[in-house]
Amino acid sequence: MSQPVDDLKIFAGNSNLPLAREICQHLKIPLGRATVETFSDGESKVEVKENVRGGDVFVIQSTCAPGNDNLMEMLLMLDAFKRASAKRITAVIPYFGYARQDRKVAPRVPISAKLVADLITTAGASRILTMDLHSGQIQGFFNIPVDNLYATPVLLHYLKRQLNRNEVTIVSPDAGGVERARDFATRLDASLAIIDKRRTGPNVVAEMNIIGEVKGQTAILLDDMVDTAGTLTLAAEALKMEGAKRIFGCCTHPVLSGPAIEKITESPLEELIVTNSIPMTPEAERCKKIRVLSVARLIGEAIKRTHKEESISSLFV
Repeated sequence: MSQPVDDLKIFAGNSNLPLAREICQHLKIPLGRATVETFSDGESKVEVKENVRGGDVFVIQSTCAPGNDNLMEMLLMLDAFKRASAKRITAVIPYFGYARQDRKVAPRVPISAKLVADLITTAGASRILTMDLHSGQIQGFFNIPVDNLYATPVLLHYLKRQLNRNEVTIVSPDAGGVERARDFATRLDASLAIIDKRRTGPNVVAEMNIIGEVKGQTAILLDDMVDTAGTLTLAAEALKMEGAKRIFGCCTHPVLSGPAIEKITESPLEELIVTNSIPMTPEAERCKKIRVLSVARLIGEAIKRTHKEESISSLFV
């Protein structure tokens, strides 16, 4: 008869295997054994290869591209652990996809973030551990505890070693990111600027105006994600026109879809600093302007404290 499992177990879907292995290495535990495959018709197939009855299970999976496949993999894994009688199941989602549709901004559109939250909860998640949600109110879409970590400590540690703080201006690419940029600027003892952008459609920016002084400064464009890099590169051009001495980009989630790599390569950006919340494509890995920082230690520490029922509030600063 198999014995109940009462220790920490970490499993991962296909989207975050390298990050999961790094987290397990930090925690000095083996990665859980599970197969995540597809049937010949494309359906996802999941099988857990070890006993998890009574265990504290953490499932690591970003719902990045291919978003539908990775989301379904995670849902099936959560269901498998629920049916295998795991005591607690935490969905660790470094990048929470479908977060950009978090409210109705036009008639007859879904609130995708709420739907995905319901799916994850119904599948069996007991709690959520995520990082830099596109909007904070998404935490309220869940009826289970949500811990929203910030990559700020990882990004700040790198920037403090690279930059002269007295000449730095943190730039928010839109009004929605001002709070994030202000907090970042305070921690770097830097000044703050805001870009007023006017969109004509999704991923299409028609006009940009800079509010704040950037002439002669090292400008750091700060955002939670970079998708097609249209906004980022247009903002970099605008900062260059305004006389910024050096221009950096800084984000947590490198979605980098479509022509993003080409735009970044040709832009005035000196460097784009990102985390490994989303695995890099081969094309992105070859881009010399992209610097990837690991969040494995941050997420690993949050997992360890959650498992031990300790506070993780100190990780938010």
